[in-house]
Amino acid sequence: MTYDCGLVKLCVNPVSARVGRAMEVYAVDKLISEARRLAAEYRKATGQSLGISAEIARHDVARLLGLELVPPQAPGGYDAIGKGRWDGKRIQIKGRAIFDEDKTGHRLGQLKVSQDWDLVMLVLMDNDFEPCEIYEAERNEIVEILNQSSSKRSKRGALSVARFKIIGRLVWTRENGLEDDGYWDNTAGL
Repeated sequence: MTYDCGLVKLCVNPVSARVGRAMEVYAVDKLISEARRLAAEYRKATGQSLGISAEIARHDVARLLGLELVPPQAPGGYDAIGKGRWDGKRIQIKGRAIFDEDKTGHRLGQLKVSQDWDLVMLVLMDNDFEPCEIYEAERNEIVEILNQSSSKRSKRGALSVARFKIIGRLVWTRENGLEDDGYWDNTAGL
């Protein structure tokens, strides 16, 4: 196919265009893998995080759950559009690397409660920034919890990982992959 764009004629072979997109996905997978490795090494060397868990989480949710990422500069307050059982849902994605399971007080990044979205996916990662679990929680559940709290943090959309896990549902684990029904009973062992 040839496109005349005024100053430049662009020739596009549909087959090579598909191969190009496949190569881009492969290249992004390789880059994310390298980012994980560098972030883990940096943490071991300095004791500090690089602050890239959000980008890694976006990539992992899209890859593991088959969601479609929206461009980072897109308006709307969400990171992905759902497919499959999340079809059409506008999804905020949060990531948190847990380096010490014994420590408490792990928090999510600020939720954009004033913007339009339907649910939040939380990716919990290990020391190597590899995903361990993915939880989801609906907007109405999150907003209700935030409104019940009197803390200034909650009013700004801050939520602890522990609270998110209580109201959320486990949808993916490293051991099992996608959880069948999407609903997990967090009181089953009690």
